[in-house]
Amino acid sequence: MLDILILAVAGFATGLLNAVAGGGTFISFPALIYVGVPPIAANASATLAALPGYASSAFAFRDDIKAEGTLGLPATLAITVIGAIIGALLLIVTPGAAFDVAVPVLLALATVLFAAGPRLVARLRARGGSGAGPVASAAAMLGVSIYGGYFNGGLGIMLLATFGLIGYVNLHGMNGLKNLLSALLSLISAAAFVMADLIAWGPALSLAVAITLGGYVGARASRKIKRTDRLRAFVVLVGIVMTVIFTIRVVA
Repeated sequence: MLDILILAVAGFATGLLNAVAGGGTFISFPALIYVGVPPIAANASATLAALPGYASSAFAFRDDIKAEGTLGLPATLAITVIGAIIGALLLIVTPGAAFDVAVPVLLALATVLFAAGPRLVARLRARGGSGAGPVASAAAMLGVSIYGGYFNGGLGIMLLATFGLIGYVNLHGMNGLKNLLSALLSLISAAAFVMADLIAWGPALSLAVAITLGGYVGARASRKIKRTDRLRAFVVLVGIVMTVIFTIRVVA
């Protein structure tokens, strides 16, 4: 019962943060490990649990999703599928000990990107939509898709930064496509993880229900919240703490 309570609170907080400021993975992933799920299975389970929230958010932005830059929407979706498959397969074949070492590095990278993300996206958007060419755009999308298929943390801000790089300027469209691609990445990765028997079903389902509820509450609350800088600072602090904790686990 204590594990279920921990996952329920963590899931609600994850959904709330994802809806308002992002960064919910910094809560859900460590919570799964805390209740006894091995790191690789925790990463796979967190990816599956996040899927309903991504899908519902993508549906809410469905009218805003339009292709910009030099890469069409069909090509973007196809590259995302390929990248998700590669990333998921890389996780499946990664030895548990190697992933344990990679976790603090991935958390640190996600934390830095999350902290610097708004300024990075703003600078890229200030370029006025003069995005990269089709080859560079495809390479950038493939890289971020492989990352998303392998590890879900910091995916949203990485996608937004990539959209700015390849020529997107419409913020609503960027958010809509971010959620659509996140849902697609999670769906494909989760399917691969299910086939590889990496999902901890009980914790994942408990987390998914709580994330969905937290996302609904967060979506409603986000309309009343004018500033999210304090929430983002809290998420960055959580990311730093989790990076330190998992680093100590590796070296201890």
